[in-house]
Amino acid sequence: MRVTAATAESADRQAVSLAAILAHFEREGFARREPRLLQPAGVFLDRSGEDFRGHLYLTTDASGAELCLRPEYTIPVCLDYLASAEAGTPAAYAYGGAIFRAPAQGATGGGEFLQAGLESFGRDDREAADAEILAAALEAARAAGAANLKASIGDAGLVGAFLDGIDLPPVWRRRLAAGHARGQKLADIFVPPRRNGGAEQSGVLAALAKADPADARRLVEDLLSIAGITTVGGRSAAEIAERFLDQATLAEGAGVSTEKRALAEAFFAVEGAPDAASAALRGLAGDARLDLAAALDAFDTRSSFMAARGLALDEMRFSASFARHLDYYTGFVFEARHAGGDEPVIGGGRYDRLLKTLGAKSDIPAVGAAIWIDRLAPRAGGAP
Repeated sequence: MRVTAATAESADRQAVSLAAILAHFEREGFARREPRLLQPAGVFLDRSGEDFRGHLYLTTDASGAELCLRPEYTIPVCLDYLASAEAGTPAAYAYGGAIFRAPAQGATGGGEFLQAGLESFGRDDREAADAEILAAALEAARAAGAANLKASIGDAGLVGAFLDGIDLPPVWRRRLAAGHARGQKLADIFVPPRRNGGAEQSGVLAALAKADPADARRLVEDLLSIAGITTVGGRSAAEIAERFLDQATLAEGAGVSTEKRALAEAFFAVEGAPDAASAALRGLAGDARLDLAAALDAFDTRSSFMAARGLALDEMRFSASFARHLDYYTGFVFEARHAGGDEPVIGGGRYDRLLKTLGAKSDIPAVGAAIWIDRLAPRAGGAP
C-alpha cells in the first residue's frame, strides 16, 4: 500500500488513541498482555468453521503445523491465561496491538488493524464483572475521543433459559439457539430445510421421523456398521445417526406447536431500555407460566451494577433477539456504535464455556470486550 500523508496521519492518530485506551485500562487495574503474533490456526477454524480460513493469513512451520497471524485477541489471551500461574483464579488483562484479517474477495483495504480490549477471568460475581467490562470499555473509548457511543445489549443466558423453559425437542432447541447466535430471523429459523438428497433419502427421513427415536438411532447405526462406516468427516457413527434424526425431525416440522412458536415470537420481539424490557419479560413469563426468575434476577442485578458504574440505562437498548454472531457467548453480550453507524466500535460479552474447550479442566467465568481503533472516529456521513 502506498503511504500518503493522510495514511501516515491516520496511523499516528490511531497510535495515540491506542495509547490512551491502554493507559485507561492500566489505571483500572488491568495488566497488559500481548500474545504472540503467530497462533495455531486450528483453534480459530474449530470455532469459526472452514469458511473463516479465507480471512486468515496462513503459514506452516517445519513440522507441518498450520499457523496464522493473530486474527483477534480473545482466544490468544485465553490461551496465555491458561498457560499462566493465574489459571483458574481471578485475573484481569488488557491488550492492544495489531490483528490480521484478509479482506473478503473483492473488498478493498489492507488486512492489518489495531485493536484494544480487556478480559476478566475467574470472577464468580458475574453481573458485577459484566458491568465493569462494559463501563471500562466505554470509558476507554471516550478517553480516546469516541464520545456518545450508543450501546446495544442482549443476553444469551436469558435466551437459553427461555428455550429450555418452552421444552422444545433437542434438534429445534439447538436450531433456535444457533440461529439466534448467527442473527437469523425467527421466521427463517422455523422454515424446514429442503430435502436435497433425492427421493431415496427423503423416504429414509420420512421413515425415521415416524419411528421411536431410540429404535431409529439404532437402525441408522446398524446400517452404517453393515456398510463398514465408522466415521465420516470426523463424525462417529452415533453422531451421523443423530444427524439423520435431526434432519428427519426438521423436515417433518415436528415438535413446535403453534403456541410455542407464538411464544418464541413474542419473546424475541421484546426490546427497549433494560428496566422496561425486564418488566415486559417478567409479564410474558408469568402469562406463559415460564420460570425465568433466576435469569431475570441476574439481568436486573447486572443493570443495578451498570447504573452504579454511572452508565445511563435509559440510553441503552436491550433486545432479546440481539446476538454477536459467535456461538461461544453464554450470557451478557453488547456492542456500541456511533449514532447511525453500521459497524460496532466496541463489542464483547460473557463466554463462560470457552476456556474449557481450550484446555481448562472445567468452565471458568470469563467476560471481555474489544475496541476497533480505526472505528473510533465516525465515518464520513455518520453522526458527529
